[in-house]
Amino acid sequence: MKKHNFSAGPCILPKEVLEQASKAVINFNNIDLSLIEISHRSADFVAVMEKAQNLVLELMDLKDKGYSALFLQGGASLEFLMVPYNLMKENGKTAYLDTGAWSSKAIKEAKLFGETEVIASSKDKNYNYIPKNYTIPNDIDYLHITSNNTIYGTQIKDFPKTDALLVCDMSSDIFSRKLDFTQFDLIYAGAQKNMGPAGTTLVVIKNDILGKTGRKIPSMLDYQIHISKESMFNTPPVFPVYVSMLTLQWLKDLGGIDAIEKINNDKAALLYDEIDRNPLFAGAATKEDRSNMNVTFLLTDESKKEKFDQMCKDAGINGVKGHRSVGGYRASIYNAMPKESIQVLVDLMRNL
Repeated sequence: MKKHNFSAGPCILPKEVLEQASKAVINFNNIDLSLIEISHRSADFVAVMEKAQNLVLELMDLKDKGYSALFLQGGASLEFLMVPYNLMKENGKTAYLDTGAWSSKAIKEAKLFGETEVIASSKDKNYNYIPKNYTIPNDIDYLHITSNNTIYGTQIKDFPKTDALLVCDMSSDIFSRKLDFTQFDLIYAGAQKNMGPAGTTLVVIKNDILGKTGRKIPSMLDYQIHISKESMFNTPPVFPVYVSMLTLQWLKDLGGIDAIEKINNDKAALLYDEIDRNPLFAGAATKEDRSNMNVTFLLTDESKKEKFDQMCKDAGINGVKGHRSVGGYRASIYNAMPKESIQVLVDLMRNL
């Protein structure tokens, strides 16, 4: 029976990407060696890394605009630390928008480095909305935001304007919608939400913002060193980078971010329309801030929970249980999620 994978991460990946990746594990580039046993310094893998980096900048329309694309390790969790290390001046100040669990973790790390102001938070309503009309201080080194909140199902639609550096954690909606990426000075994203398997982290950074903090930075945490070594300062996560490259190529062949945004809008509308139409369900996030990647919703009649859960299981639906912080259900409908799987879920909701 076909499985419909709504897991929040690691994410669903295109079938053709999985097929190509599985072949490469056995015999990569017809060299009679596995991808995961060749040297990361070999010409075969260097070409993979270069292509992955070029695809990132091409899809974001950042080529020849002074940005670098890095594939690092440690997930977004390490970026919570690397961002202030590289961007917060000694005795500096920074500002954060608190919209969920991951921004809260980022704030905790930044406070280790200096004055960190939380300029707005939606914690008062269990992060079910994106704060608006907040004031951005004019004496900060950077403003940090999280574009999409996987747990709570919210997404920033209008990004703040600031003269300070703008840093964005895009882990769960990277490459899902068309944006002017030049408005960001640094973007980071764990690959496992919308781009590849767990194990690598994409960092897209404007080169000229670095080296201005006055700090001494450990080599492994220094973006400038990683740029100079082209993501090869230490042994890179070969397989996750390769699968990310395949996924980026799949996206390009599909028509790029313009094309996938239309598909994602259509998929999200299908599910949200049913949530709003059906009296047995209610959306967990404020309507204007709903995420197109992570759809959170609740049953209005808890007596039907056991029946609905069994219907989902019988239909091959996987990973739709909501996070414990919210409860209910969460359908993660990342780029590679086919509309047919969403239709299966919607049909169950209609027949409950």
